Order: sequence, then C-alpha cells, then structure tokens
Amino acid sequence: MRGGATLLQIVSGSLLAVLARAVTGVRPIWAGSAPNGRQRIYFANHASHGDFILVSTCLTPAERSRTAAVAGADYWGSGRVRQFISRRLLRTVLVERNWVERTVDPMQVMLDALDAGQSLILFPEGTRNMTEEPLLRFRSGLYNLAAARPDVELVPCWIENMSRVLPKGALLPIPLLCRVVFGEPVALNEGEDRKIFLDRARQALLALAPKRMETADE
Repeated sequence: MRGGATLLQIVSGSLLAVLARAVTGVRPIWAGSAPNGRQRIYFANHASHGDFILVSTCLTPAERSRTAAVAGADYWGSGRVRQFISRRLLRTVLVERNWVERTVDPMQVMLDALDAGQSLILFPEGTRNMTEEPLLRFRSGLYNLAAARPDVELVPCWIENMSRVLPKGALLPIPLLCRVVFGEPVALNEGEDRKIFLDRARQALLALAPKRMETADE
C-alpha cells in the first residue's frame, strides 16, 4: 500500500487509539476543517511525547493508516526499544535535528514521506515547549514544506491538556480529559515572505487555544 501502514502498524495504531481514548477521553473538535481524504500536514503545539498519539487518535482509521508523525531521531532513534516503537509500531518519520552532525537532510526525509503518499503530523516549534509561553516561535520547516508541496493541505491542530496527562519525566499517564481542535487550513500565498507566513500559521494555531492561553501571549 503506497504511503500506507503495515498490518502491525495498523493494529498497534488502533490499540493506541483505544488506550488514548480510555486514558484521556480525547475528542476531536473539527472547528474549521473535517476529514476529506486529502493529503495533509497537521501542524500542532508540542508539550509531550504523547502529542502525536492524540492527533492520530482523532483521525479516521483510513487517515490514521497513512499519517505519520515527524519526530527527532536523537530521541526516538536511540535505543532498541524506542527504535522498535518508532519504526515498527508507529511508522514515525525520524529527522536529525542537529544540523552540525546530521548526515541526512531532514527536509528531504519529510518530502520523501509526502511523495510516498503519507500525510504528516508536524510540530513546527521544533521541540517540546517547556516554557510558560503557550507557543514558541515556528522554525522554517513548515514554510519549506508548504513551498515545496503546495497541493498538500496545512491544518493547524491545538492539543489541549496532554502536557498534564503525560508531564515531563512521568512513566505513566494521568487520566485527564483532552481535546484536539482542528482549524481551517492555512495556505502559503504566492510570493509570501517566510517570516510572514510562519507568523500567520502560528497565529492560526494559537487562535485555537483556550482563551486563557491566548491572552498570555499578548
């Protein structure tokens, strides 16, 4: 299946979705978009290693089977257990974030995944946000992907409460209700400046956050 998952990945993805719903009660809020079968890049806020599981859980089984999260190879590629989880069970697209030591261009890795028919879950902040700010500044990856593959939809999705369900250093999740709010797709305008686009995409994502977090960034 081009761009799709193996049977093991489909089964593990379904089991993780059931577990995520049981622990978090996660529910999708399709505020500005809905599942439509198109290839997409879901870009989300990032505060926990479990963020991509919540986004994936909210997708339809067909969408989930062809959607992969983009994650750092420095974490998910280290150790046999993490490699097994990321590569065999979750079909994660691993990118090298250390620009000094990396041997493969992260952009090419993501483009190859898109060209294989996959949709992606991307965290444009580039790392988990452990600060008091609701959302860090976006790095250039989202802009570069939008420019290189303009036919792929860019859908902002705000993950609410996951950082409290699986806080840094925790081994087991804490039961707590979560939501994933999917907003209206964002498109790169012809000739649009990189910084302007990234600021606009960031504001589109921030607009989906709870009001108390929006005001914190003002």
